[in-house]
Amino acid sequence: MPSERDPVFMEAPPAPSAQEWALAAGYSLKNSKRYRYTWGQQVRSMMGTAIEGPDQGVVRFRIEIAPEGTLVRLETLWTTSAKAESLARKAVENMPSLPPTPTGRPLIFEKTISFQPFAQDDAPIYKYDCEPDPPGFSNPFVFDGRSPPVATVQPPEEELAPLALEDCLKQLPQDSFEGEIAHDQRQLKQWGSSQLAR
Repeated sequence: MPSERDPVFMEAPPAPSAQEWALAAGYSLKNSKRYRYTWGQQVRSMMGTAIEGPDQGVVRFRIEIAPEGTLVRLETLWTTSAKAESLARKAVENMPSLPPTPTGRPLIFEKTISFQPFAQDDAPIYKYDCEPDPPGFSNPFVFDGRSPPVATVQPPEEELAPLALEDCLKQLPQDSFEGEIAHDQRQLKQWGSSQLAR
């Protein structure tokens, strides 16, 4: 006979401090990565305790923030819980004033908010943020069967000039221990193999 147990729960994480917001407002790399993470932390901190059960879930938003830090658009892309969406929207509506965006331009991004007792938004790592983004893949063998085949050449990866790289590296913060662990776990999930455990 299965024994009854209390539902698992997770308290809301603490809201980002004024210092964390100030650091986020000055970090412009990778589409204002630190600002986006801090915004998600702020929302989750205002949603309260996540309790195991039918109300737990995940919601993904598309967000647009004006250069001065005011919310322009909040669009739900998908959700697994009406309660999680409702709490997240209420948190966004009641957010304190945000600092201006790091680039001085509108910030548009997508963010997943997890309202579950076993998952949280992992801290990002920043040490690779000065490396250029890899070029998008273009299939060199695509052919519609009618037009003459055209060889496509992958563009070379862009490299920062030495002075620009030096300035970029000065902006990188120290990665947290939690961020390093989360990064390693993501890599293991992506590239790990059940064959390695044998």
